[in-house]
Amino acid sequence: MTPKQAADRPADHRTKPRRRGEVLQRAIFEATLAELAEAGYAELAMARVAERARTSKASLYRRWSNRAELVLDAFRHAIPGTRDLPDSGDLREDLLTLLRTAAELLAGPLGEAVRGMIAEAVRDPDHAGVAQARSVGSSPDLVLAILRRAAGRGEVRSDALTLRVAGVGPALLKQHFLVHGAPIPDQVLTEIVDEVVLPLVSSRAG
Repeated sequence: MTPKQAADRPADHRTKPRRRGEVLQRAIFEATLAELAEAGYAELAMARVAERARTSKASLYRRWSNRAELVLDAFRHAIPGTRDLPDSGDLREDLLTLLRTAAELLAGPLGEAVRGMIAEAVRDPDHAGVAQARSVGSSPDLVLAILRRAAGRGEVRSDALTLRVAGVGPALLKQHFLVHGAPIPDQVLTEIVDEVVLPLVSSRAG
């Protein structure tokens, strides 16, 4: 093999030590995102993800029964957790920051994966885990955490601290994405926050 052929040959991820536990799970999610960026959802293969994550395909199937479930968990891994939520001290700014983060994810390989999973759900509604793609982009628990912080500052009414109310903004974001695709204009995110979410939760009269 010539030096050029060796350089062009794909890296064999199996030659490195295998990972376990949380380290392995993070590696799998990162491998999934990398494979989505390179090949797209239609060509995503569990075997390739396993190779990139330096684990076995059987290890993946013990955790996820199909690639749709794996991609959904990778998406959830990519969005901020409650400890990483924006906390600027201003409700409007925090909501916009969260929605912008979700919009950026939907504009990339994960967004295309969501569309691919929904297309699979149409063809095969019983396919395990695929229909859950409809929940992607809806993160009421994260919005609720932001609303609770704002309620402590007096910006939000206590009766607005419900998952149903918190889910309105993300649901509108997801609806726009499914109908119009990505990228989602920032004006849309601003309108969702200013015209819908803030009037719905605000503690200010009128």
